[in-house]
Amino acid sequence: MSPLGSILIRVLAQRGYKLGQNLALDARGAKGDMRRVPQLVREMKADKVDAFVVTGFPIAVAAKATGIPTVVAFGAGDPLATGLVQSLSRPGGNITGISDNATELSTKRLSLLKQLNPKLRRVAMLWNKDDLGMSKRYEASAAVAQSVGITVMPLGVREPDDFNEAFSAMDSEPPDAILMVSDALTNLNRKRVFQYAASHKLPAIYEYDFLVRDGGLMSYGADLNESLERAGDMVGRIFSGAQPGDLPFEQPTRYVFLVNLKTAKATGIELPPDLVALADEVIE
Repeated sequence: MSPLGSILIRVLAQRGYKLGQNLALDARGAKGDMRRVPQLVREMKADKVDAFVVTGFPIAVAAKATGIPTVVAFGAGDPLATGLVQSLSRPGGNITGISDNATELSTKRLSLLKQLNPKLRRVAMLWNKDDLGMSKRYEASAAVAQSVGITVMPLGVREPDDFNEAFSAMDSEPPDAILMVSDALTNLNRKRVFQYAASHKLPAIYEYDFLVRDGGLMSYGADLNESLERAGDMVGRIFSGAQPGDLPFEQPTRYVFLVNLKTAKATGIELPPDLVALADEVIE
């Protein structure tokens, strides 16, 4: 079981739903192939699941379409901007979960890049342009960048081969830094982004802490442990009779900043001491 799945099980156990007694867990993934998502969701509905806990916008849309209670744990973007719901306070229908604030988070990520490189002028933004949730997050990030005088280099990808084109574009017009918007496609290709950034001594910032633990330079984003805890609490309330559409979408309350000094040293990037001092966790 994954660490995040373990959090879900622990929270539900605290609410009286215990694995192997009155709770069963069915965990499936599309391994980055979003074409498989509708079929996976239909199969799980046929297996009579009582609730979905999902990550990512395409999976949230597919789960919502089944009519089964759905809780978004993280990674689906702004549910209002994508049209997933019409109201955060009263989502209606069969979906609720944890939202994000792309504008606020992008402002913080860019400010951290600026602390690393005060001469920052041009940022390459890498995102899955077939994912509406991530496209909206990119648009919010780009708007913030432009408002503070940073030029955005848009590098939308749709499949693994597109990363080669993105890298070629950066070879032709080198940016000062990279911001990677996280979804299944970009996360599955993260090592290629790490390697490109390292070989070109490019600072890069990511959205989630696990990417830095896996070799990325730095990240700022919601604490995924907290997001899963709150998603688990929502599922428990649904099991106890609450309607998901009556449960407001919530914003994360804990955000974490990680830096990887090992990656910085290996790539020849010097992290200012005052920037490192801000980190909630330093990987050495």
